[in-house]
Amino acid sequence: MKETVWKWAGRSAGLAVLSGLALTGSAFAQEASAVSAYVDNSYLFLISGMVVMFMAAGFCMLEAGMVRSKNAATQATKNLILYSIAGIMVYLVGYHLIYPKGDWMIPGVLAGFNVWSEGDRAAMDGAGYAPASDWYFQMVFVATAASIVSGTVAERIKILPFMIFVAILTGFIYPIQASWQWGGGWLAEGGFSDFAGSTLVHSTGGWAALVGALILGPRAGKYVDGKVNPMPASNVPLAALGTFILWLGWFGFNGGSQLAAGTPEDINAVAIIFANTNLAAAGGVVAAAVLTPVVFKKMDATIVLNGAIGGLVAITAEPLAPALWESIVIGAVGGAIIVFFVPLLDKLKIDDVVGAIPAHLVAGIFGTLIVAWNGGNIVWQVIGVVSIGLFVSIVSAIVWLALKFTIGIRVSPEEELEGLDKGELGLEAYPEFTK
Repeated sequence: MKETVWKWAGRSAGLAVLSGLALTGSAFAQEASAVSAYVDNSYLFLISGMVVMFMAAGFCMLEAGMVRSKNAATQATKNLILYSIAGIMVYLVGYHLIYPKGDWMIPGVLAGFNVWSEGDRAAMDGAGYAPASDWYFQMVFVATAASIVSGTVAERIKILPFMIFVAILTGFIYPIQASWQWGGGWLAEGGFSDFAGSTLVHSTGGWAALVGALILGPRAGKYVDGKVNPMPASNVPLAALGTFILWLGWFGFNGGSQLAAGTPEDINAVAIIFANTNLAAAGGVVAAAVLTPVVFKKMDATIVLNGAIGGLVAITAEPLAPALWESIVIGAVGGAIIVFFVPLLDKLKIDDVVGAIPAHLVAGIFGTLIVAWNGGNIVWQVIGVVSIGLFVSIVSAIVWLALKFTIGIRVSPEEELEGLDKGELGLEAYPEFTK
């Protein structure tokens, strides 16, 4: 009897030990899984952010190649400056305006003005990712919107007022409208959808650029006696390099917007986004290459380059849901938009040096509306496009006009004729070719 009791007790103790080990193992596995997901999610933000940062170089090369040689150094300098201003403004005020975390001054519309603090940087518990990785990822998005403005107003704007406008755009205009969707504001509550920013990033930059172009006016000699005088790009191969860099950067732009990579489902979604993004760009290029000989009698290299960007912008609002063939169609429409809207702007005497308004604004609007093809609410898509367009346009107009009537936004006719490189920087991008 005593031996039986001891055997029973031993077995019970063994089962208790095994049960404890199992529970410990389960808890350890859960903790290890959480740590792994934390690392994977953070890496997605960091690597995607680095790739999107490389888009700044893409915009720089594209713009430097599309302007005349006498303005190339100025474009390069402006792109370096705007990226730096965006980083500082997102730190000072922009990040918490985008993501208020419940701290709304006007619920769903305007967040509190707070600096991204040391406490935010260290707040790692329960986030699912390193907070600084998300801050960095969001910052490079903001810089992208500012780059869109740079190309449109090239060759006639002063650097100082441009810097001031970029500070307001990246610190206030972009973050406020982005909070309406990505910060859980009124558009998100209503049902608007913009996965990676066809409207929140690209159309926002496009509206600001359009208003700037209207207030600034066209380049001297662009429109004379009802005729459009072409001002050819100085370096098409450089512009092509910039386009390829932007194409590469878009994988981080759209893929990183999945915001997670810690599960098989998430990483599968990232892979689908990559495939759809690539095919949309390809569709945009092919559509532009086929249509330009029909519209312009010969293929136009600069429009074909922008066809890739139009396709990329169009797929950005929803790069996960479409089938692969649908992505090609969406991208092709984005490319076709470039072909037909570039001459339309010239007819309206709106001087867009690099074609950013068709590629980012118009293709961005289309990309946002076509989300309804895969289940989006078309009414709320229209509401989002219109409300953000009105907000960005009105505030941008106020800022541009204030700058125009105070410090001035346009260089003198003499400086414009000589080139901004000499007038604004006192140097030349290609001195051996101009002397």
